[in-house]
Amino acid sequence: MIIIIASFAFWGCEEGEGSSSTKPKARGAIGEIILAIDSVKWDGPVGDAIRDVFEGDVPGLIRGESMFDVRKVDPRAMSRLFRGSTNIIYVTTFDDRNSGSQNINAIFTKEAKEKAANDPSLYLLRNEDEFAQGQEVIYLFGNNDEELIANLRKNKTKLQNLFQVRERERLEKLLMARKSSEANAMSEKLGLDINVPASYQVVKSEDDFLWLRQPTPTTQRPDISLFFYATDYTSELQVFPDSLIALRDKIAKKHIYGDPNNQNSYLIIEKVDPSPIFKNFLINDNYSIEIRGGWKTNNLSMGGSFLAYVIVDAKKGKLYYMEGFVYYPNEAHRESIREIETILLATDLLAEKEQAS
Repeated sequence: MIIIIASFAFWGCEEGEGSSSTKPKARGAIGEIILAIDSVKWDGPVGDAIRDVFEGDVPGLIRGESMFDVRKVDPRAMSRLFRGSTNIIYVTTFDDRNSGSQNINAIFTKEAKEKAANDPSLYLLRNEDEFAQGQEVIYLFGNNDEELIANLRKNKTKLQNLFQVRERERLEKLLMARKSSEANAMSEKLGLDINVPASYQVVKSEDDFLWLRQPTPTTQRPDISLFFYATDYTSELQVFPDSLIALRDKIAKKHIYGDPNNQNSYLIIEKVDPSPIFKNFLINDNYSIEIRGGWKTNNLSMGGSFLAYVIVDAKKGKLYYMEGFVYYPNEAHRESIREIETILLATDLLAEKEQAS
C-alpha cells in the first residue's frame, strides 16, 4: 500500500506532549474512529466523501453494515478523553473560515500550507502515538473542498486498508493471547500452520479437512466456524469462480451440516442475495483469491455471512481452501467477519520438510 506520509516536524505541526512511554494507552473499540470535523463541512460534500470512505458497507455481508463506527466530534470539543482514542481523523481545508476547521488549521504552519498549495496531491499527514500509546492519528486536508474530495475518492481503498490492517493487527493481539494447541497440531497433516484462539474446538478432522468451531453460542455470542481443506492443484481452471463455488459446495456437502441428523441441511453458497464477491489476493507471495458472500443450508433452515481464501501453492502442487462462516440471526456480522479474516490471514503454509516431520 502506497500512501502519502509526512512527519509532523517536516510540516511544522505540534506533536502531542510527552514521550511515547509517558503517554497513556489509547482506548477504543475495534472498528471505532473518532472524526474531528467542522459541522458545516460534515454536512456538505466533504462529509459525503468521508462517509463514502469510512461508512461504506462491508462487502459480502447478508445485510448492510458500515466498515467502521465513525463518531463525529467538533474539533473544539476534542477533550483529553477523545484525544486518548485509538483511531482519530482530523479533516479540514485551508480555505475554510468556519471555527471548527480554523481550530485544526491552527496546527499547520504557514510553510506547511504553502507547500500544500503548491502540490494539490498532498492530502494526508499520519502520526502514531501523538496523544497516547498505540494510537493512529491522521490529518486529511486540502486547499479547498474540491481538491480534498478528489484525493479522498482517488485514495479511498488505501485509506480503508490503512485502518483495516491496523484493526486486524489490534484484534490479532487480543485473539492470539491464548492459542489452541490441538487445532495447530491437527492442521499439520493438511500442510498448514493454523493458529486459532483457544476458544475454538475441533469438530471434525480428516487428512484433507479440518473443522473448528466456537462452542456454546448464545444470543449475545455469534456462532463462528472455520474449516480448512487441501487438495491437489493441477490446473488454473480450478481457481475460476464457478470452479471455486463447486469446490466449496462439494466440501460442505460432504462435511458440514446445519443439522447433523438431516443430510439435506448441508451448506451452500448464496448465489443471488448477496452474490459472492471474488478478489485476487496475495498471501505470503502465493496467488490467492478472497471470496465474500452469504451462505445458507440447502433446506433453507439457516444462513449467514462467510469469508474464504483460496491459496495456490504451485511449488507443492497444492490448493488450499479455508473459510469462516457466521450464524447470528438478526444481529451484526461485521466483527465476526473481522475475526474470521484475522484468523485466516494468520495461517501459514508449511514447508515440505516441516509437514513431513
